[in-house]
Amino acid sequence: MSQISSHHQGTPSPQPSPWRKRLLLIEFGALALLVGSMALLGQQGQANDPVHPGWLLIPAAASLAVFASFIGLMYLRWVASASPERRGRHQLVFGLLALTLLGVWGYGIAQTWFSIQG
Repeated sequence: MSQISSHHQGTPSPQPSPWRKRLLLIEFGALALLVGSMALLGQQGQANDPVHPGWLLIPAAASLAVFASFIGLMYLRWVASASPERRGRHQLVFGLLALTLLGVWGYGIAQTWFSIQG
């Protein structure tokens, strides 16, 4: 027990970024909006009345907000907290991962749009 307490006495814990709380609020708010809009669109689509494509902008924007806030939180966790000598490598890996996630999101949105067009 004395090892644990002595270990924490000399090193101050890093302060969380002020962006962390904002990004978490955006992520969970957008996730709630996404789930709610998908449930609402699912109910509208069952009435043999096609959903207007403009309504799909709500879940698309909400899913983009979820991805963007998730990517922002990843940045804070991996890149901003990395040591200076490792930051370059972390930025490269983070950039590739962020581009991949946004590419998958864009592909999914495009495929959904094309499937409802015809």
